[in-house]
Amino acid sequence: MRPSQALSLLTLLMILASSTASVLQDTCKRFGGADTYDICIEFFKANRDSATAGKRGLAIIATGIASATAMDTRKRITTLKAGEKDQMIQQVIAYCDNMYSGAVGLFDKAAKGISSGNLGDAVTSLSSALDIPQYCDDEFLKAGVKSPFDAENFEFGVQCAITLDVTKLLKL
Repeated sequence: MRPSQALSLLTLLMILASSTASVLQDTCKRFGGADTYDICIEFFKANRDSATAGKRGLAIIATGIASATAMDTRKRITTLKAGEKDQMIQQVIAYCDNMYSGAVGLFDKAAKGISSGNLGDAVTSLSSALDIPQYCDDEFLKAGVKSPFDAENFEFGVQCAITLDVTKLLKL
């Protein structure tokens, strides 16, 4: 390859890299202020492919990240359930486990909807997933105790909101 061809190829690759990298930045800028932008960028750092993904790719990546968080939360739920002696609290923990288990299926359905262009189904699934942390917290409140999953529920809720918002941007 001649030096001029190599330089042209390098320039093309830099243009492509900067234009695809800006998809992530542009997407995160749409969510508001600097704090929200930073949270969005940090969220997508969990998958290095997000730096070069297009809008549809970002939405699919987001479902994978949030699904992994749901699975991690289920592991923590299993640990807490094994050590819990109170039967009522065990039932609440089992309820949360069931909800987070369902979240994994919702993300799978959303990813399929995004891939196929059926964004209505994807948005419906993601909207349902977004409610899971609140449902879990509400059950603990009904039992008269503070949720031991506050941190997980907060993180998952933020991830669901980002995933839903990124997916909604595909409709624009």
